[in-house]
Amino acid sequence: IISDEKRHRSSTDHVGTLRLPKLNISIKTNLNTMIRSLLAVSLLVANTWAFAPSLAIGSTTFHAGSTQVKASSLQSSTQLSMAATVDLKGKVAFIAGVADSTGYGWAITKQLADAGATIIVGTWPPVLKIFQKSLEKGMFDDDSILSDGSKLTIEKVYPLDAVFDEPDDVPEEIKTNKRYAGLDGYTISEVAKAVEADYGKIDILVHSLANGPEVTKPLLETSRKGYLAASSASAYSAVSLLQKFAPIMNEGGSFLSLTYIASEKVIPGYGGGMSSAKAQLESDTRTLAYEAGRKYGVRVNTISAGPLKSRAASAIGKEPGQKTFIEYAIDYAKANAPLAQDLYSDDVGNAGLFLLSPMARTITGVTLYVDNGLNCMGMALDSESMAGASN
Repeated sequence: IISDEKRHRSSTDHVGTLRLPKLNISIKTNLNTMIRSLLAVSLLVANTWAFAPSLAIGSTTFHAGSTQVKASSLQSSTQLSMAATVDLKGKVAFIAGVADSTGYGWAITKQLADAGATIIVGTWPPVLKIFQKSLEKGMFDDDSILSDGSKLTIEKVYPLDAVFDEPDDVPEEIKTNKRYAGLDGYTISEVAKAVEADYGKIDILVHSLANGPEVTKPLLETSRKGYLAASSASAYSAVSLLQKFAPIMNEGGSFLSLTYIASEKVIPGYGGGMSSAKAQLESDTRTLAYEAGRKYGVRVNTISAGPLKSRAASAIGKEPGQKTFIEYAIDYAKANAPLAQDLYSDDVGNAGLFLLSPMARTITGVTLYVDNGLNCMGMALDSESMAGASN
């Protein structure tokens, strides 16, 4: 080829220009010049590939299928389900804080079951018998149907009071309380030992717990006892749960909790130290992600969920003839969130399934907002001061 070029062009003729990003190399017919130019190009290409991602080293063996979306009406629960794309068969999931079928804990439980996980739950002792009887009578059947038409099965229900870490922590007034009659082994450490005896190792741990005895009081009126009680039940319970359960979790396992936007924004009516407890929970999520990740290979995340009219939330600020706190919160969210649509428990259930599944194997220490985008708003669109303003 060079010989042909020499026959048609002199050694000083300009043959062409090779253009690369920020590179303009003129190739001459002079043999030495061409060789040097091609060598420079080859070195550039080789160096470029050195920074390219490897397609073989460290690749995951998990592959997600295509997401299946079914049409749904805004008047019914959402039909979007990720379960068809996730296989959790052979995995054991312990969900702490399930006591009915109206909350986010149940929604996450249902999605985990739909993906094939074995489900075991921990329920607060005072409502344990009511929950078990409701299950036996089929009161939750309508909320238990999985995508294949089968029904959610809870393999075992453990009594769990997450404000007590060890048996010695339980005061006498609790031991003799009639709502705890006939129950024992409900502290976090005891439940962890019972689960280990029954199932060996587990893979998934969910914290769906929160309680503030003075939640209706402004922070300025909250007592030390009420503030610390909210922190104990809603934040430290997550730390303790992971402390006791992480040693019996398989490497690659995942922990998930539920938080609320009051952790970082002022939400009047959500008092009693609960906003502080949620801020603690989110901060602890990041610290525990590091510590549990390094020590046990377990991921730790939390979901900041939008308002839902669950049984527990409906009890906050309930006054005759007035809307409840959660009803105000739902109306505000729909009026001001970027996505003006209903938020369903299944939306949080699907997000929870993702974070707890191998699809999120590299995600830890995250607070994931599932609230139609309300968290990013800095101005209330339905405020009287905004009347007449353009969207």
